[in-house]
Amino acid sequence: MSTAELATRLQTERQAVETLYRAFSENNPDLVDSVLAADWDDIPLAPGQGQGPEGIKPIIRSLADAFPDVRIVIHDMVQAPGQVAVRAEITGTHLGELFGIAATGKQVSFRLHEFHALENGRVVTTWHMEDWFGLFLQLGQFPQA
Repeated sequence: MSTAELATRLQTERQAVETLYRAFSENNPDLVDSVLAADWDDIPLAPGQGQGPEGIKPIIRSLADAFPDVRIVIHDMVQAPGQVAVRAEITGTHLGELFGIAATGKQVSFRLHEFHALENGRVVTTWHMEDWFGLFLQLGQFPQA
């Protein structure tokens, strides 16, 4: 692979990952159709989340319902061909129900760390960890078991 081909591949993969986060920030779930593989594996799945790109769309919508001003800000991306690691922050104002917690009106910020595997310019696997504990502390309550 030439230097130019490598640069193009890295840029395409970076844009795919950035588009995934834009789907949340812009409350536009259909953006994922252009960047997630049809058999995309999201590890771990959220409670009740379906498989593949269609499975993440209700999650995007529910996060936007809970935080209408939701934004995902990428702080760091570390990349190798076929791999992108992200350190990001999710911010928003809690104006809708989330996991059974009624709107609090509080502005929140919590961390997100993800590792993405890519093939042919599409994300095929995402391993992620959000700081839900930190979010619930900011909201002043935890979901009921």
